[in-house]
Amino acid sequence: MVESPSQHLQFGDERHPSKVGDAVQRAESSLEKQLSHDVEHAYVSNLDEDLNRKKKQEYRGWVLLWLAYQSTGVIYGDIGTSPLYVYSSTFTSQPTYDDLVGALSIIIWTLTLMVTVKYIFIVLRADDDGEGGTFALYSLLARYANIVRRDPNIAGTVKMDRYLTNEMKPAGKSVRSFIEHSRIARTALKVIGVLGVSLVMADGVLTPAQSVLGAIQGISVVHPGISSGTIIGSSCAILVVLFAVQPLGIHKVASAWGPIVIIWLLFNLCSGIYNLVKFDHTVLKAFSPFFAGAYLARNKEQGWRSLGGLLLAFTGVEALFADLGAFSRRAIQLSWLCLVYPCLLLAYIGQAAYISQDVTMVAYTNPFFNTVPPNTIYFALIIAILAAIVASQAMITSSFQLLSQVMRMSYFPHIKTVHTSKRFHGQVYMPLANWLLMIGTVVVTAVYSNTTRLGNAYGVCVIFVTFMTTCMVSLVALIIWRINVLIVLFVFLVFASLDGVYLSSALTKVPQGAWFTLLLAAILSSVFILWRFGKERQWSAEGEDRFQPSHLVITKENGDLQMTAAFGGGPVSKVQGVGIFFDKVGDMVPIVFSQFLRKFSARQEVIVFFHMRPLSVPSIPQSERYVIQRTSIQNCYRLTVRHGYADDVVTPDLGRAIVDKLKWFVASDTTSSTGLSSLFTHSLEIQAELDALNRAYEAQTVYIMGKEQMKIRRGSNFVRRTLLEAFLWMRENSRTKLADTQIPTDSLVEVGFVKEI
Repeated sequence: MVESPSQHLQFGDERHPSKVGDAVQRAESSLEKQLSHDVEHAYVSNLDEDLNRKKKQEYRGWVLLWLAYQSTGVIYGDIGTSPLYVYSSTFTSQPTYDDLVGALSIIIWTLTLMVTVKYIFIVLRADDDGEGGTFALYSLLARYANIVRRDPNIAGTVKMDRYLTNEMKPAGKSVRSFIEHSRIARTALKVIGVLGVSLVMADGVLTPAQSVLGAIQGISVVHPGISSGTIIGSSCAILVVLFAVQPLGIHKVASAWGPIVIIWLLFNLCSGIYNLVKFDHTVLKAFSPFFAGAYLARNKEQGWRSLGGLLLAFTGVEALFADLGAFSRRAIQLSWLCLVYPCLLLAYIGQAAYISQDVTMVAYTNPFFNTVPPNTIYFALIIAILAAIVASQAMITSSFQLLSQVMRMSYFPHIKTVHTSKRFHGQVYMPLANWLLMIGTVVVTAVYSNTTRLGNAYGVCVIFVTFMTTCMVSLVALIIWRINVLIVLFVFLVFASLDGVYLSSALTKVPQGAWFTLLLAAILSSVFILWRFGKERQWSAEGEDRFQPSHLVITKENGDLQMTAAFGGGPVSKVQGVGIFFDKVGDMVPIVFSQFLRKFSARQEVIVFFHMRPLSVPSIPQSERYVIQRTSIQNCYRLTVRHGYADDVVTPDLGRAIVDKLKWFVASDTTSSTGLSSLFTHSLEIQAELDALNRAYEAQTVYIMGKEQMKIRRGSNFVRRTLLEAFLWMRENSRTKLADTQIPTDSLVEVGFVKEI
């Protein structure tokens, strides 16, 4: 048991009352300092916890099954609707039996090796704290190797996990050293990461058009006289409706789409079994990879070119990885292995069985609708249209996921992001991105007008992304997983060879339409890299004004402030009120504060450096939300708000909330859970601090923000000036992070200043 000061001094009460009083004051002061240190240390420890906070969510039991069900409704719409058009995109005439079996063998082994082995069992494990996609791989590598300059605004929330040299295998150590010291290697990784995002998003414009058009064209099987204008108009209308429901959120949309995709897959499964039993079960020999090799050897160049159509069987696999953050690895593995994979295999097998016995020799032109069981054509048409609509969801969701990643790494301006679920943290919706995708998709649908022309543009992005993923996961295996280089090399050569064969075939589509998606991806990549280039120049310029308070002002004996000699040495007058200075970085003097002192040579009676630290959770408890520290300036505090995406921080009563927290912080210096507050009164120093807070708040509360204008330095060459002009134009026309704040206008002060970049 720890004695209280009053207990320890009990026997002196009668003999030396004055000494006892002095002793009590000394003990009281010592205890106050200790408690002050403990309170501040407890709060600062919250900041350290942010470095170790895991965004990755793990689920089990019924929650895992529910998430697997949701993932079925979102992720597999694209890859699940490929049976609508794979055979028609591969063959231009009725295939021979051997060619049909050979093509089926390629499809079977592609789904097995490229999707199941590569993505489901290997790539999904290379997540960046639960996030997927090529940019997440780049971000993951950046945490284990010094290959990127980080945004100082988020540097405190990013945990570096770099292994020590003696913990690395020789090959991994050499690779890490090479990419860290080679500017070309670092630039190449940056371009690959950004280009991967751009290719997926460019594919996201084509996927809805390809899927919906493929389904609507099925109406021509029932009504051959339907006009192309009706098909295009109906497709565009459906797409508009699809994008219009996105604000409901992934949670609700996935729950609604799930039954459609499941029914679609099970219908394909039943159709495949029916056709296999009724028409030609001998196509099952396609499970032997011999027939895949024989197909390519027999058809030579034509067989190689047909791979551009066969790769459509796994389009959507890149979205499977990109959507990882919205679900989880185990949920995706469960839904693929237990439902999607077997259904797709039997769908393609059943179509091949029917086509091999087709006397009309036209079944391959519309393989799904021509091979459904008798009397199911209308049901097939309805479920195909619904499934095709859902097929677009995978790319839409992945676009939101990837954009949130590039924004977090400062490769894109901040746009409004809405978290649509408090339970599943990675599910987001972006209004601006949604409507831009809708416009692009509708335009593409109207211009390309049919799936054959779209097929020429479709698929190239997919195979580019899968090849990039193979390369980056190999680096992850060496540097992060620390796997033996021989094993990594073998696996890399296997999958890189598969990617390379498909990629070389897909590139033949470039003149026929694939140039569009590549051009769109190049434009998006340029925007991402341009923004990052400008932000790095901005950080360098702002870094010149980042320093500790002691470098800016000195405190005189009477408590007044005086500018240091570096800033003129003039006195700083004091005005009544609370000044809340919004800050980007939480450990230095805010730029807006230094600019305020330079311009006005004045300070408020109470100063608060206010910094917001967003965390990837719905909410932070009030008891853990505020981190308060004193600075070397009298009555000046640094306050960091750790908040979740559902927390409303900047509200009209922000000033009252901040002052109340400051009072609690100051008062906590003399209170504890042991009840010592009942034994001691506040010291004069603490009471004076509380009085100053009350007096300042009653006078006025002013919110001070910086209005930063950036100019290009004289002497910049033409290329640099052009790039920076484009960046500044984007910056002036983009949304600020405080765009939605509810600060009272009559209490807001903006301090303008110019920075040269």
